[in-house]
Amino acid sequence: MQNTGKLAGITLFITGASRGIGKAIALKAARDGANIVLAAKTAEHHPKLPGTIYTAAAEIEAAGGKALPCVVDVRSEEAVRAAVQKAVQTFGGIDIVVNNASAISLTPTEETDMKRYDLMHNINTRGTFLVSKECLPFLRKSKHAHILNISPPLNMEPHWFSNHVAYTMAKYGMSMCVLGMAREYESANISVNALWPRTIIYTAAVEMLHGQEGYPFSRKPDIMADAAYAILCRSAGSSTGNFFIDDEVLAAEGITDMAQYACVPGNALILTPDIFVNEKKSKL
Repeated sequence: MQNTGKLAGITLFITGASRGIGKAIALKAARDGANIVLAAKTAEHHPKLPGTIYTAAAEIEAAGGKALPCVVDVRSEEAVRAAVQKAVQTFGGIDIVVNNASAISLTPTEETDMKRYDLMHNINTRGTFLVSKECLPFLRKSKHAHILNISPPLNMEPHWFSNHVAYTMAKYGMSMCVLGMAREYESANISVNALWPRTIIYTAAVEMLHGQEGYPFSRKPDIMADAAYAILCRSAGSSTGNFFIDDEVLAAEGITDMAQYACVPGNALILTPDIFVNEKKSKL
């Protein structure tokens, strides 16, 4: 998807932006000349995961954007509030919030320790609520106000809960923020939407969790970045309360070649569907 320049000068506050989908979205907006606030925990190199907020900031600057790296644990009110204030002081405001930071543990109930349960709920649900809450006073002042949560459609079929109920609850909490805030801030002209991938997206975090076996049957983060870009370029208030799927967004933009996003283009029709999406592989 070609950049249009619509996000030039727009300020995006992106959580979990040091790698993966968050960084891909940041780089896509940076090519328009956007201002990117990288709110993430990784200030020093992780032994198993590449990249920090500072290496990501360098890539954003090289792509044509302006970067503000902020060390933020979204569980901390003080850290989030400080990053929001620094963003406003640096760029004059906040126009777009992308709640991407997330913790995952696909474990059944008896194998989910409460430390992991608390981590998922505090980062996914509480972190999304907190970041949105702190940014909302500035989104109210923006003429291009968006909140985009990287979270799934609220698919209430029991099998999406039964295998990993703790994670589902935490992730659906992000989606419930969309459901409620879209209506709550409709009159304020703030678009609040969710975006979720139809297939597994191959990132360094996925590789660490599951190894390289899934690579041939996954898509690259670029598809989420392009879909997010398409949503965030829309006029504020014109589309809100939606649970978007990445390739449906792109199809609506006239993009028909989804094979370009496959890690192995020859496998474009046999990709692995992501969780919470009811699709047969034949539909891919």
